[in-house]
Amino acid sequence: MITKEIAKKVFDEALSTGADFAELFCEDTYENLIQMLSGKIESASTKHKYGIGLRVLLDLQEVYGYTSDCSLEGLLKLAKKLKGAYNAAPKGISYEFKYEDATKNGYVKINRYSKDVPQEEKIAYLHTVDDVMAGYDKRIVQRIVTINDKTQFVTIFNTKGKYITDIRNQQRIGAQAVAKDGAKSQSNGGTIGGNFDIDCYKNKDLKNFALDICEACIKMLDAPEMVGGVYPVIIHNGFGGVLFHEACGHSLEATSVAKGLSVFTGKKGQKIASDIVTAIDDGTIYNEWGSTNCDDEGNPTKCNVLIKNGVLNSYMIDDRNNRRMKMESTGNSRRESYRYSPTSRMTNTYIANGNSTFEEIIASTKYGLFAKSMGGGSVNPVTGEFNFAVNEGYMVEDGKITHPVRGATLIGNGSNALFNIDMIANNQTFGHGVCGSKSGSIPANVGEPTIRIQNMTVGGSGGKN
Repeated sequence: MITKEIAKKVFDEALSTGADFAELFCEDTYENLIQMLSGKIESASTKHKYGIGLRVLLDLQEVYGYTSDCSLEGLLKLAKKLKGAYNAAPKGISYEFKYEDATKNGYVKINRYSKDVPQEEKIAYLHTVDDVMAGYDKRIVQRIVTINDKTQFVTIFNTKGKYITDIRNQQRIGAQAVAKDGAKSQSNGGTIGGNFDIDCYKNKDLKNFALDICEACIKMLDAPEMVGGVYPVIIHNGFGGVLFHEACGHSLEATSVAKGLSVFTGKKGQKIASDIVTAIDDGTIYNEWGSTNCDDEGNPTKCNVLIKNGVLNSYMIDDRNNRRMKMESTGNSRRESYRYSPTSRMTNTYIANGNSTFEEIIASTKYGLFAKSMGGGSVNPVTGEFNFAVNEGYMVEDGKITHPVRGATLIGNGSNALFNIDMIANNQTFGHGVCGSKSGSIPANVGEPTIRIQNMTVGGSGGKN
């Protein structure tokens, strides 16, 4: 994209008013989206993003700018604009670029870039999902299936001598079913994807993926409303991890910890969860949705144990917040594109497997809620208070899953929820999400095995269960 000679000239300009660090993030990205509505292609779009972001630091101060003019002249113009934030003597920083190819780390391996795959091949996967949904139940009145992919070529330079390249190839299939029966309506959806090439879909069970979405949609259509109260709550594996991600994970990112805006600030080494809870953020899992070979500051991605046996073990830290916290980077710096300055973000974040089985958790629950599928919600990052919808819920009575309930919401506090986890199964899986925060929207995996929280407030507007 640019040469190291150009990068050196841009850095000379950017550092000329006393800054102590500069970084160039160069991006060449191809994005595609195809949407099918009830068996017919509704829309298709292709985007090409090409640009460079320049970050200039002095101690804890940061200025950031970006441009799509990647010529030397365009980059020098940007550097001159940003250096105006500082007014000090140059520090005479010296460095030599040492090239690294991050793809050699092997966390993400791509045989075919999505940008080179014909649309017809992608549409065939949409039909595989839609055909199953179309034949499931006549009460399903609308089917939406999408496939989106992004091939991103990245080059990063900085004034510590970093010169590294990486390639990402995220893609995801999403499906949603809408059912109606008289005045009643219900929707349900799901996603499946990873940082892999399109041929990996051949190893995914797309038909069962579609069946599960339809089955839950119809079951919830006929379900009675949840009765509010305080119950033991069993949260299923996979996307159930969104509760930990939102209510606790963001509070372990240096973005909030370094500024004292997290309930977990200053608690490293302290007990913050039940003894049976171990939580991990791992950006190195092979070809997973949130994995990359290096982060967006060029540091190697890592497997970070955030909570170990209930004790806070690590935060997620980027290079800039390392300056505030005096803690080593954990390879968690991420950004949506060159238009965003990076900061600490999650990758593949999950609660680790426990010693129970799913069947044991159900059998040992006298009366409670089984949240099989979670929906959206809101969290106060300072207090940890949360409110999450349950997309697919069932009552558990005398150790057995009985009837479905709709309209349940989980209400609580992240810290309290962590301490109240009393059973963890051994069936951990992931759910594929898109996380929005200060540095934009990024692919992030949420995950967990089935867990049980002893007591949780459950909202609902129904009568007797």
